[in-house]
Amino acid sequence: MESRTFGKTGLTVPVIGMGTWQSYDVRDPAEVQPVTDAVLERGATFVDTSPMYGAAEHVLARTLGARRRGVIVATKVWAGSAREAREQIRRALQWYGGVIDLYQIHNLEAWETHLPYLEELKAQGKIRAIGITHWSSSHFARMATIVETGRIEAIQIPYNPREREVEAELLPLAGGRGLGVVLMRPLEKGALARTAPPARELGFLADYGIRTWAQALLNWGVSDPRVSVTIPATRDVKHAIDNCEVGDARRFDAAARDRVAALAARWP
Repeated sequence: MESRTFGKTGLTVPVIGMGTWQSYDVRDPAEVQPVTDAVLERGATFVDTSPMYGAAEHVLARTLGARRRGVIVATKVWAGSAREAREQIRRALQWYGGVIDLYQIHNLEAWETHLPYLEELKAQGKIRAIGITHWSSSHFARMATIVETGRIEAIQIPYNPREREVEAELLPLAGGRGLGVVLMRPLEKGALARTAPPARELGFLADYGIRTWAQALLNWGVSDPRVSVTIPATRDVKHAIDNCEVGDARRFDAAARDRVAALAARWP
């Protein structure tokens, strides 16, 4: 599995990680234990979660168990008040062994309130890096303003062949400042992968070690050197294994990226 330096954080992350949105919100961790096992066995040791995702944050911790020390855990604070935020953070620190590798302010919710407290925890060694996230391009200008303060080390953004707004300002800014970049929605919530182009259009993928259209979409994202890690979410073990294979693939050159983007536009 290829790994990259995660901005200036001192962390090294695999290019393929795992998200937990709509996949780990289950009652019994045993339902998703095989997925966690599969991705960790294949080196996808960056995992992302949030209290916004129902039970996912706690379920993920349960499935990691004693392997938590070998995993880079990214979670989030998603709260309208300082009191609620501190309770979320207390629980997460308890579940994940007292240290969170990347603590993110989810969708910039009350970020002015939460950022100083996260900075305190980082100074205490309970957090290794601080980040911000948002899914909507209407908030990218706000994200850029926060990046320019120099107070965060990472951003999480949507980026795929149909959602490329981050290329205008936010992604170049993050690259120039040496931030870690976590890529969310690499398959546009699955919509891009549902209908693959015909096989005759995909022959060139074999030159890069890519077998499937979904893998091509994942590789498209991490072929941008400014991206640190992508976090596809799935509850299907086979899909999880397929995702991990991209970590060992050859990255697309500019022409191949353009070709994949053109195919994504033609076969929605």
